[in-house]
Amino acid sequence: MADFFIGGQWVASQAGRTREIRCPANGSLVAEVAEGTREDTEAAIAAARDAFDNGPWPSTPSWERGDVLLRVAQLLERDKASFARAESLDTGKRLVESEYDMADIAACFRYFGKLAGQDSGRVVDTGNPDAISRITYEPVGVCGLITPWNYPLLQTAWKVAPALAAGNTFVLKPSELTPHTSIMLMRLLMEAGVPDGVANLVLGAGPEAGAPLSEHPDVDLVSFTGGLATGRIVAAAAAATVKKVALELGGKNPNVVFADADFDTAVDFALTAVFLHSGQVCSAGARLIVQEELHDRLVDEIVRRAERIRIGGPFDPDAETGPLISEAHLEKVERYVATAIDEGAVLRTGGKRPEGEKFTGGHYYLPTVLDGVKQGSFAVTEESFGPVLTVETFTDEDDAVRIANDTHYGLAGGVFTSDVSKAQRVANRLRHGTIWINDYHPYLPQAEWGGFKQSGFGRELGPTGLAEYQEAKHIYQNTRPGPQHWFSGDQG
Repeated sequence: MADFFIGGQWVASQAGRTREIRCPANGSLVAEVAEGTREDTEAAIAAARDAFDNGPWPSTPSWERGDVLLRVAQLLERDKASFARAESLDTGKRLVESEYDMADIAACFRYFGKLAGQDSGRVVDTGNPDAISRITYEPVGVCGLITPWNYPLLQTAWKVAPALAAGNTFVLKPSELTPHTSIMLMRLLMEAGVPDGVANLVLGAGPEAGAPLSEHPDVDLVSFTGGLATGRIVAAAAAATVKKVALELGGKNPNVVFADADFDTAVDFALTAVFLHSGQVCSAGARLIVQEELHDRLVDEIVRRAERIRIGGPFDPDAETGPLISEAHLEKVERYVATAIDEGAVLRTGGKRPEGEKFTGGHYYLPTVLDGVKQGSFAVTEESFGPVLTVETFTDEDDAVRIANDTHYGLAGGVFTSDVSKAQRVANRLRHGTIWINDYHPYLPQAEWGGFKQSGFGRELGPTGLAEYQEAKHIYQNTRPGPQHWFSGDQG
């Protein structure tokens, strides 16, 4: 079973292991894929190292690398239907959501393809007419890219596109639960003209297939998107070889709604913020922080509409949201809700699995609203990463900011108000990497993405997202060299 792509060749797992991939919507078998070990990843690292040290890609003109990325974008658009279907089978998300993702993924490759050719460095004014000082930007080297299961190809694109644009080689290790679009992407990269050894793919669980990407001395950078606990392990392992690290570790994201917000808009976005993709979104607005005088009306309407959300599989035309990724994750969400209730949260709706034959074999959980949660409680501080909304209240602007910032995460947040000045004041004071005002969830390839505090460090997307995969070098040239005679013994 040749599912690994190493050194320009499709190869099998050295240990001959396999893993079943099953659709979270009904438990049906999607496919069986190879399962890697440390030895497979080390072979991929060696191929990437050789391609970087001896291959043409790092020295290829940046505009040529950009052209390759633009071809990848075209190929993704050509094959978007097959990619979207594969993504929905692996993740269980609705097909329409996967189709939206494909457009965003192509846009990401297109953005970095255009940006690659614009990177010419800069000249520094030395104040000396006989000296030339310039800053150049070079590829980091071999990059280890570890991606999550919730947005498999989107998160892969956020890493692969800038890594290639900068001239790096890489080893990609996608989530073991959702590997298929990564396998498909390797074929497109080769079709677009990426040289052998530049792009490498291994599959398998993190402790075996993923760990060498953080530990190995031949890896120069590791970029990881996933949970906080694993992110800490990645950072600690990378410290031994002092490699560059970029981490995006999720968040407990506040959605602040003031009493003067447009009511229908606030309700609509509160639902989308937390229940899109069944809450399996790093930036999900899972903390509704609402001004006291609006609380009853707003939460009552959110509960009413949450109870009408239609649940189903990826190809169910009536479904508005889908399953959780696995039985283990479903059980984790159940424990989260039970703990919250034990701590005093009021269950307004949901809090259980849906009933009915259509849900047999799938990992479904009803959209859930927990009201009256207390600051500092488990429900407020920890992620459910599921369709669970917690509700807190505030009195005034200062109180809203204090509550919204009371988290060890800092990835994203929303502010809803009709007061433009207040919106900007609050956005400026929130310690989160992305703030949406009267909106929730949009992102742009040209705008940086990443978190404060324990949501990680480093940025993806935007010019800074490219800079993560580059090293800055200062080259100083004396155009009229001659002896300085600094030391007296140097003379005659």
